[in-house]
Amino acid sequence: MIEEKLAYMSIAEQAALIKKKEISPVQLVDAYLGRIEKWDGVLHSWITVCADAARRDAKHAEAEIAKGNYRGSLHGIPFGAKDQITTGEIPTTMASIIQPDFGEGMTATAVDRLLQAGAILLGKNNLHEFGKGSSVNFHFGEPKNPWNIAYEPSHSSTGSGVSVAAGLVSVSLGEDTGGSIRGPAWANGVVGTRPTFGRVSRYGGIMYAWTQDTIGPLTRTVADNALVLQTIAGHDPKDPLSSTRPVPDYGKQFTEELSGMKLGLVTEMSVGQELHPEVARMLREALEVLKSLGATVEEVSLSKAKYAVPLQFLTSDCDVASVFVRKWLRKHWAKFDVGTRTRIAAAALVPATIYARAMRGRALVRNEVLAAFRKYDALIALMNFVPPLKLEDSVEKIDTNADVAARMFKSRRICTYPFSIANVPAISVPSGFTAEHVPMSIQIAARPFDETTMYRVAHAYEQATEWHRRHPELEKTVGPALGKAARQMAGAK
Repeated sequence: MIEEKLAYMSIAEQAALIKKKEISPVQLVDAYLGRIEKWDGVLHSWITVCADAARRDAKHAEAEIAKGNYRGSLHGIPFGAKDQITTGEIPTTMASIIQPDFGEGMTATAVDRLLQAGAILLGKNNLHEFGKGSSVNFHFGEPKNPWNIAYEPSHSSTGSGVSVAAGLVSVSLGEDTGGSIRGPAWANGVVGTRPTFGRVSRYGGIMYAWTQDTIGPLTRTVADNALVLQTIAGHDPKDPLSSTRPVPDYGKQFTEELSGMKLGLVTEMSVGQELHPEVARMLREALEVLKSLGATVEEVSLSKAKYAVPLQFLTSDCDVASVFVRKWLRKHWAKFDVGTRTRIAAAALVPATIYARAMRGRALVRNEVLAAFRKYDALIALMNFVPPLKLEDSVEKIDTNADVAARMFKSRRICTYPFSIANVPAISVPSGFTAEHVPMSIQIAARPFDETTMYRVAHAYEQATEWHRRHPELEKTVGPALGKAARQMAGAK
């Protein structure tokens, strides 16, 4: 029970104990490694675990702190990185079997900044192949939702969301093009941020959707998320698209109330759609909390938001295909997962004239989103119109036109793609549970580079609710699957 309590603590709580020398980084790393060994055979949230290196780095951090060289709140804190983000000598597989390492010795700037802050790399998290969010089969095991393994853990930065939710690491870095951080945060009941495009260096991230990819944190609390983003954000000469704007101290702007704030509830991404009853209930309750904190909530229409899904498929997917077809797809067609292969191949067939028109269409969606911020401090939306689906229902197998509508244009994408196309910051915050004990979330978006307001609203909401204090009971949710596997192995012998 002591190990479990430690594993589920926030970074802030763990850091306070480390600073006071009541626990050591070694103890924290060992706690996580023990839990990974026990539970990840079912959860499949990791591809590579750097046990020896993590223990070595933990001992080094412990020695530094003992000498009074405490670097700050991330010193001695273990983190993971989506296996799409390079980590030096540690392989970056992209969840692919085409080659063992796509990293070529690179270390992502976001990873390097965490290491400089004293954080300890625990390993590389599982993902949908190449970060495309369409995998049908998983080369390194299919990630499972720690709250209920019969349900989806969502797409792309999947292992990052699972490992943080399950208490297998303190924080993980994910990558978000159209919702690949926010989706796993939603389904696994943690906090996930897509920062403003350019806020965080993309150097060392193997990402080819040039105008939309972002790196961001998944954590158990909003305060932890703000701390990590503040650490990894800022201009990087290695990434010419990174912004030179100063990075605020996000935590200093936290308040317990939201008096005077005007929030716009996007109808096309919430009440204007046919909602699952449990999602509708959750949203009503979340809005009442925001109003009780002093915020004014008004409905606002973003009529062009529905076009964000096809516009992204016609642009960002094509950006990816322009690299993948030449480098890997032609040579290794059979080694790709069928879902990834189909999506990239389809994007490669989009004519340049259509791509150019779609890019102009994206500008119209972006302008509509930005115009809403002239009236509202932040925008509120759902993360999905339905709760997380059963695993078998979440697989993106497209056989008919009806499948396209249901799985592509009426899925989570309609809630996440508009903010992605607008390249504004957006955060997924836990906001309730279904009858099957599966998490649900609301989403908060703000003006470009105004993560401060986004975090302020998210933190006030979080502190007024209890959802961040709940954690999956793995003995109940994962334990039976472990027992079944053990019995099968014993029978085989």
